[in-house]
Amino acid sequence: MNRLPPLTASARLRHAAAVAALAALAFAGPARAQFATVPAPVLDLPPAASSAEHEKQYRVEAARHVYAAYPARIYKGRLPPLLYSVMVVETEIDATGQVAGVHVVRKPAADEVAPWVVAMIKRAAPYPAPARLGGARFTEIWLVDKSGRFQVDALTEGQR
Repeated sequence: MNRLPPLTASARLRHAAAVAALAALAFAGPARAQFATVPAPVLDLPPAASSAEHEKQYRVEAARHVYAAYPARIYKGRLPPLLYSVMVVETEIDATGQVAGVHVVRKPAADEVAPWVVAMIKRAAPYPAPARLGGARFTEIWLVDKSGRFQVDALTEGQR
């Protein structure tokens, strides 16, 4: 029976580092892959003008618009107790419903989520035109699961 000589301390260290790197890839890889591409919105017609009289109402209308734009990405039901990422975004919509600005107020723990969320917000334009408000600025919390599905705070179903 051929026996291998015992590993040196440096070889054991390299082996442990390789195992740790592979384990990190195994756990992080699938989750990161969900955020590699931004889905195309599935909106057919421009949205109707908003009837919101204040920005709190408009925030809900904008959330419904995002849900309509990305129906396959919405997490159905109560979210799991541990989320992949949470981020806070301030969005500014001009009087015509176009995105005038997106500002990340609180970065997510997973770096790949921020550009993904910002791009989805921008690609969902035009939003319902906030005609009565002359434009709108609102803050929204994005609750993101490792599957690449999400809920926004304005329409969340809560957590388990």
